[in-house]
Amino acid sequence: MILGAIFAALGQFGDPRFRRVVWLGLALSVALLFALYWLLVLAIQLLVPDSVGLPWVGPVGGLDTALTLASIPVMLVLSIFLMVPVASAFSGFFLDEVADAVEAEHYPQLPPADRAGFWDSLKDALRYTGLFILLNLIGLIIVVFTAGLGFVVFWAINGFLLAREYFTTVALRRMGPVEAARMRQANMGTLWIAGVLFAIPLSVPVLNLFVPVFGVAAFTHLFHRIAMR
Repeated sequence: MILGAIFAALGQFGDPRFRRVVWLGLALSVALLFALYWLLVLAIQLLVPDSVGLPWVGPVGGLDTALTLASIPVMLVLSIFLMVPVASAFSGFFLDEVADAVEAEHYPQLPPADRAGFWDSLKDALRYTGLFILLNLIGLIIVVFTAGLGFVVFWAINGFLLAREYFTTVALRRMGPVEAARMRQANMGTLWIAGVLFAIPLSVPVLNLFVPVFGVAAFTHLFHRIAMR
């Protein structure tokens, strides 16, 4: 079921409606990461002096330039963790477009789904993003102090969060919150595994930019396949 949902999501990349959302989400994700990088560079330039004086050496210049260059690989590493809240924020704003494209292609017999209003989407996106940032800060600390084991914890935490968020928001298009929570709890094992499979590529720079769209699409398939059992 899980692999079928993932391959169905990947197979729809040729759909113009789907591809439009993919590229829009990709552009917005890249723009957000560049904005964060620009803020990091600005902070370095404001806080780090052009040169410092060292005993027996004299003035040493170019520190701000060196730190700016060093910030590039640092930002690439941080993007592994930053892309999780980016994925969360993205899903809150573009879930309806992705789910509509999936349902129009694979489930055309369904009536139009309920669409969340802008403020509801913003509220959900901010709530989930805050939760993701908090737990990923914890995950980052674990990664630093436990080497490779930390990534397993990172994937497990974010797999659960991605599964919970994506499935719930997709389900609420078709049913009430009580029914959605009941269905999610009854199938949490399957959903968690699917979430982990999307959390792993979130750890890969560049590849992680495509995860939000395909994650929403795959969980749309999972919801309908579970509902039809």
